[in-house]
Amino acid sequence: MDLVLFYFFCALLSIFVLYRNQRKEAAKGANLPPGSLGWPYIGETLLSYSQNPDVFFATRAKRYGEIFKTHILGCPSVMLTSPEAIKFVLVTHANLFKPTYPPSKEKMIGPQALFFHQGDYHSHMRKLVQSSLSLDVIRNLVPSIETVVISALESISGGHIVHTFHEMKKITFDVAVLSIFGHLENKYKEMLKENYFILDKGYNSFPVNLPGTLYSKSVKARRRLGQILHEIIEGRKEKKLVQKDLLGTLLSSRDEKDQPLKESQISDNIIGVLFAAQDTTASILSWILKYIHDDPQLFQDIKAEQKAIYEANDGGKRPLAWAQTRNMPLTNKVIMESLRMASIISFTFREAVEDVEYKGYFIPKGWKVLPLFRILHHNPEFFLDPLVFNPSRFEVGPKPNTFLPFGNGVHSCPGNEVAKLEIFVLVHHLVNNFRWELVGSKNGVHYAPFPVPEQGLPAKFWKESSGKDN
Repeated sequence: MDLVLFYFFCALLSIFVLYRNQRKEAAKGANLPPGSLGWPYIGETLLSYSQNPDVFFATRAKRYGEIFKTHILGCPSVMLTSPEAIKFVLVTHANLFKPTYPPSKEKMIGPQALFFHQGDYHSHMRKLVQSSLSLDVIRNLVPSIETVVISALESISGGHIVHTFHEMKKITFDVAVLSIFGHLENKYKEMLKENYFILDKGYNSFPVNLPGTLYSKSVKARRRLGQILHEIIEGRKEKKLVQKDLLGTLLSSRDEKDQPLKESQISDNIIGVLFAAQDTTASILSWILKYIHDDPQLFQDIKAEQKAIYEANDGGKRPLAWAQTRNMPLTNKVIMESLRMASIISFTFREAVEDVEYKGYFIPKGWKVLPLFRILHHNPEFFLDPLVFNPSRFEVGPKPNTFLPFGNGVHSCPGNEVAKLEIFVLVHHLVNNFRWELVGSKNGVHYAPFPVPEQGLPAKFWKESSGKDN
């Protein structure tokens, strides 16, 4: 009992010291951004979790303006909601704000993945990833992506209820494998898939590495992924294959000392790209299916656009051409509006590497800085009736720095063109050859951690020619 009381008082003392230090930090300048740091240590974390996080942030943005302070997840933080403030942090003064992630998440993916870094190493690795995902490279992926999409849609088209988000994750995983490895042996693909999904399940779990916990299982799966990648890399080296996929690009690259990349650098960045390509794209695919389903006129308009392409390809007997995927104007506007409405990446984390001043406000070194993309995308000043799904708003380009679905600056998503390509391919085949119905009225949002339709959007799919059997 005495020992329990001792630890209790030690915890209280730690909280008091931490809170006092934070208040001292706040006292450095009376010109900290407006807002509240909330209760000692816990700040406003409980308050933010007790309601929709969008409401929590939107309420404060309305009250305080483009920049405000809070305290969530154990960190004093500054929130940004205007195009100017977000550009300041992500673009013009990006050197003053480093990417920041919990150590447990870095361990899961790998500490040498490019999005944990800034400076020369980040620039070098980003160029390598971008070159393997350039338009000249991914244009050759269209037939392979078509094969993945058609196979996946046929597998769920029996009229039974499926979890749409989970099915979309299978598609995005297979497309990511194509981008990273080209045509990979099936045994390796299945081994990667099995262990990656174990890793993914525990990625956002509480980081306690005890036997049986999700986190512990994920750590072990990450170790196995490293071993699988080692075998794939050794096999590629033995065969002396030269390919333009991501693995080939990383294997042929040299560092600033003209040395080949370490295997740990290659593995961490492959898993990083695999992770970045998964939930975000699967989420937006799920939202697009919902938005199209909920608007019968929009569905007919998209089908007309896609049917013209389908008929130009002899009723689907010939595969989609790259040029055709670049000429789907209505479908492209639907994608853009879905990205705005859903705002899959609601915000991103940065940390001030030194004391920073912005418009007279003081941002202390070490404070977290969060650009709130969702608040920006739902601002009626930039998007009229922002909660109404309206693809026609993208007939005119949005104002600069108001539409940032893939982030901005040196850390923006390098794989956005691959994501858009697989969406084009899926929509084309879905509206031409399949039908789907949502099961129940699902208008809520679930955060896992990215926003997805409630319950993963339960739905039934049918092949167009088979009719609908209940």
